[in-house]
Amino acid sequence: MSQSSFKIAKLKYGGGGDWYSNKTSLPNLIKFCNSQLKMNIFPEEDIVEVGSTDIFQYPFVHMTGHGNVVFTDSEARNLRNYLLAGGFLHIDDNYGLDPFIRREMKKVFPELSFVELPYDHPVYRQKFIFKEGLPKIHQHDEKPPQGFGLLYEGRLICYYSFESDLGNGWEDQSVYNDPESVRLQALQMGANLLSYCTTVY
Repeated sequence: MSQSSFKIAKLKYGGGGDWYSNKTSLPNLIKFCNSQLKMNIFPEEDIVEVGSTDIFQYPFVHMTGHGNVVFTDSEARNLRNYLLAGGFLHIDDNYGLDPFIRREMKKVFPELSFVELPYDHPVYRQKFIFKEGLPKIHQHDEKPPQGFGLLYEGRLICYYSFESDLGNGWEDQSVYNDPESVRLQALQMGANLLSYCTTVY
């Protein structure tokens, strides 16, 4: 078996939120990217803590959860340094994360605010085309899905999927019984994120 070219990681954070949710999501996304995009990612994700220097090993870090998030000052500095050094953070609101992640990312980038990305942004136009932006995977409040970004000197360093629940769509089909067409949309959008962060810059 050929050696994998890189690994991706799930972010472990403090505050009591369930950072560990969606157990099957990243392995399924990796499998999809390896088969559809020939990306050669290691088949299992790693777990990395916000304040760990190990975070610099990963081109893509995924963060999810339903509840509270707290970054210490040193963790916020570490995450900022990682993103400025070329790293990429995907935050996936698993329903309930929004007020906490907006507050904590202000510790990381006080000078930046999340902006909704236009539908013609390259993140929606990698291998898979999403003419209407982020796909809707789970209903929750039945609000439209929104894809937000943090842009530093024109570079997308953090993508925040809100009111979509991409990670749930990546889970094994038996977990949520989502239609295969919906799961495929979620996987394709996730593949676009990985493609974007590993090829665009």
